[in-house]
Amino acid sequence: MQSKVFINGQYFDEQDARISVFDHGLLYGNGVFEGIRCYRGEPFRLAEHIDRLFDSAHSIHLAIRLTKDELAAAVAETVKLNELQNAYVRLVVTRGTGPAPGFDPAWACEPSIIIIAAPISLYPPAAYEQGMKLVTASTIRNPDASVSPRVKSLNYLNNILAKLEGMNAGCAEAIMLNQHGDVAECTADNIFVVKTGELRTPAIDAGILVGITRGIVIDLATRENIPVAETCVTRYDLYTADECFITGSAAEIVPIIAIDDRTIGLGKPGPITRRMISAFQELIGGPIANDAIK
Repeated sequence: MQSKVFINGQYFDEQDARISVFDHGLLYGNGVFEGIRCYRGEPFRLAEHIDRLFDSAHSIHLAIRLTKDELAAAVAETVKLNELQNAYVRLVVTRGTGPAPGFDPAWACEPSIIIIAAPISLYPPAAYEQGMKLVTASTIRNPDASVSPRVKSLNYLNNILAKLEGMNAGCAEAIMLNQHGDVAECTADNIFVVKTGELRTPAIDAGILVGITRGIVIDLATRENIPVAETCVTRYDLYTADECFITGSAAEIVPIIAIDDRTIGLGKPGPITRRMISAFQELIGGPIANDAIK
């Protein structure tokens, strides 16, 4: 079955899904996006993702020509048309097409809206069962005075360069620091540490994208009576943590067992990490089998 892709109100088979080579999203990374997880055919926390998309768009003066309800309905319909149960949706809004060369936003026509739904590709099962390793990238997170990290923009080169550093070190993810040398986040995930029973994660002003799953974990920890602090986190805090894990819409919750060749805690997923994973799985209705995702 060919995937169906939503482009500006119409559905196309994947081989026919095209945008103009003059689209400012392609030429200049001028646009915003969301990555949305679906469980059992239902987009998860869709309203929160739509709200964040509209906030990102508004902050870069990009008008989305659909209402929030219309856009949410289009996401749900795309998942349904593709007959997907457990999937990942990429929702993209670009500035639109315009003459080239020239990146003047006023030259662009109406924004383009694209929705792609596909089977989800997770980290290997061993990463969730045994944990995985991270390294710290030399590429720092974009400072807020440049492009706010809270804008989920199409220009991901900053993250990609850090991701390449992680891959070159044999790691699937990498940690990014901010301009002050403090921990911000990973290239596609937020990060948490546990120290003496307290859950700690970099504060919003550390230069992070405010992750949907990050917020869920904070809520779940509060419900589980686990103290939570949104605070400054340094590399020293990472190295001396009792536990560590990362969170993201696609990743969910992944234990971290080593950072920059330093073993974290006992070198295996810790008890609070496991509690968070269990609480999250309960929230989504139970673990999703890998063979159901393929």
